[in-house]
Amino acid sequence: MAQQLPLDELSTVIARIQGLLLTEEKVTTAVRLLAQAAKESVPGTIGAGVSLLDSRGRRTSSGYTDKIVEQADAAQYEHGEGPCLTAWAAEEPVLVEDVQSDQRWPEWRNAVRLLPIHSVVSAPLLAGKEAIGALKLYAATPHTYDASSVNLLQLFAAPAATLLSHVQASEAPKKMTEGLQSSLHSRDVVNRACGVLMERLGVPHTAALQQLMKQAREERTTLQNVSESVLAGTPASGD
Repeated sequence: MAQQLPLDELSTVIARIQGLLLTEEKVTTAVRLLAQAAKESVPGTIGAGVSLLDSRGRRTSSGYTDKIVEQADAAQYEHGEGPCLTAWAAEEPVLVEDVQSDQRWPEWRNAVRLLPIHSVVSAPLLAGKEAIGALKLYAATPHTYDASSVNLLQLFAAPAATLLSHVQASEAPKKMTEGLQSSLHSRDVVNRACGVLMERLGVPHTAALQQLMKQAREERTTLQNVSESVLAGTPASGD
């Protein structure tokens, strides 16, 4: 079972993370530093990673300590499911005591069955009211992580999310051209499509967005394309 770090040691580690991130100007470097610090601080961890995601669940930046983390994360992005994506979408931590017996993400579990990954813990990166991504740890043996691991990872994630959001914001002025205009337009299209589904299906905004995301995954297209279809009068598929 995982062991909790002493309070003074935990404070030192978090202070170190804050100091490292505050000196970095690039998100990619910041997330690598955070992943390494998390790996070194949680007993039994063979790899750690940080994924920053946009409003459509697409990866915008990732940092990982080991190749195995990259492989496990890539399977999540490919199949649109997994503990990291769930932690981000649900905005709450996810604990996997034994990957092979956990039934929540069958496609992802099958994709990583040959990897030496048997325990996972992931926590959302919450900056204000927005989830900007997730921090995750992988272990080679079942039942490596427990509730204390979840608590520890959340303590890492809280200050890290705030600092990473500031690093992202500092890079924003460099991207205030076509990319930003396209992003704003896409978000407007998605929001208007959600409004159409909310009225048509009588569901709240969250359910409408999930419906759009589900169809986008099933059709292997973008959320913007699905939203444009809804606005053009083509109904989104039902559950």
